[in-house]
Amino acid sequence: MSQSHRVHPDELEWREQSHGERFASRRKQLGKAAGAQRLGCSLFEVPVGRAAFPFHAHLGNEEALYILSGSGEVRHGESRYPVGAGHFVAFPAGVEHAHQVINTGTEVLRYLVVSTMNAPDVMLYPDSDKIGVMGGEAPGGDASKRTLNVFLPLSAEVGYWEGE
Repeated sequence: MSQSHRVHPDELEWREQSHGERFASRRKQLGKAAGAQRLGCSLFEVPVGRAAFPFHAHLGNEEALYILSGSGEVRHGESRYPVGAGHFVAFPAGVEHAHQVINTGTEVLRYLVVSTMNAPDVMLYPDSDKIGVMGGEAPGGDASKRTLNVFLPLSAEVGYWEGE
């Protein structure tokens, strides 16, 4: 194996994101740095009381997470359950597998997310009644290669023949 396909988290910079009081995280994209093309893997750290992302479902990609340290709560479909170090959770593609991880513990929640990197992907956001469509590059991939990156309220629906 070429060393160009090997990476250590200490070699990568954190990329931080936050929005309001509910969302914040730090991320290192391990899969991308190691040269993976169809498999994503990211290391996340989420502060106490926050989530990395809104409650969402992928229609084109499957995700899984492995908790390294800390504790939290997973929203998965209609269920909510606690998670901590050593738990592995799979999120198959489909609206019934909408998911979110929230740090409900007392320390930073640290976990790995592994995902397929299929493009295009359609994401549904049940809490905010919106839809996202990404083409050219999967979510978590290189945004500069994305040919489509659209988020719309579900109420923006038009008929198939509209405008034809």
